[in-house]
Amino acid sequence: MTTSTQVQLVRRPQGWPVPEDFRTVTVELPELGQDQVRVANAFLSVDPYMRGRMNDAESYVAPFALDATMTGGAVGQVVASTSADVPVGATVTHDLGWRDVAQGDAGQFRVVDDGVPLSAYLGVLGLTGFTAHLGLLQIAQMRPGDVVFVSGAAGAVGSVVGQIARLKGASRVIGSAGSPEKVALVQERYGFDTAFDYKDGHVYRQLRAAAPDGIDVYFDNVGGAHLEAAIGTLNRDGRVALCGAISGYNDTEAQPGPRNLARIIQQGLMLRGFTVPYHLQHYPAFLADMREWFSSGQVAYDETVVDGLDHAVDAFLAMMRGETTGKTVVRL
Repeated sequence: MTTSTQVQLVRRPQGWPVPEDFRTVTVELPELGQDQVRVANAFLSVDPYMRGRMNDAESYVAPFALDATMTGGAVGQVVASTSADVPVGATVTHDLGWRDVAQGDAGQFRVVDDGVPLSAYLGVLGLTGFTAHLGLLQIAQMRPGDVVFVSGAAGAVGSVVGQIARLKGASRVIGSAGSPEKVALVQERYGFDTAFDYKDGHVYRQLRAAAPDGIDVYFDNVGGAHLEAAIGTLNRDGRVALCGAISGYNDTEAQPGPRNLARIIQQGLMLRGFTVPYHLQHYPAFLADMREWFSSGQVAYDETVVDGLDHAVDAFLAMMRGETTGKTVVRL
């Protein structure tokens, strides 16, 4: 196995990405150097944050370079190694996605237990689950008895946030989703107390009906009208974890901000944005909780699995359009 098929970004998208913004290439891999490994990827992750990296703009992580292979979460098996710590046959996670074969220094790969479905390491047991746990418990500082609202509740992160809130003693968990089917899933499978279809009407009015006594915590995956509605519904000393704003990722012009920012002052609200790399000290706490919940069946997780590297861009776009449920992965 000396070649690798890879997906590259060749043009900065204007608005929604299109297939012409990408190309697929096959590259020759060099011989392994000292303390290096070669991995046959089994699953690749596609995530909303990748859209931001397609822009040439300052952010918490460098943009994707043009005419270069993109990166992202992946899990696979080591097929060649010169490292004693990462031997042939080991299952590993890493950030060299968007390719079928990855190769690099052993330090770029983390050996994991292969006793669980491999794709779970890209979802509930990986970055997705950690984002949910970190944002809800450390950033928004959820406490037992809180009323919690989660936007994008049928998505990869949102579905886990709601379940963690329930497990940690929230008095009521409310979600928003983009179809009647997803609303039913959020309530019946993920255990939210109630949910609403944000396409059915004004988000603020639907949230108020679902939370007549207000909310204490908002986990924001969407931004836009959802954030404005949450600010208008938060109780005194309410807290917001700003995780994503997918409603505006493909806009060609900036969205107007919430019109009710004065309530932040009036209600003593706390809004805090976060990205995972700055909070890795909390990873052990997440892993301890999630391993217990996962092994005991207390956390439900769903995946949308798309087959083939040649459909990775399709999978990414479907996820961005809200056409997928749970974690979206590409199976190789």
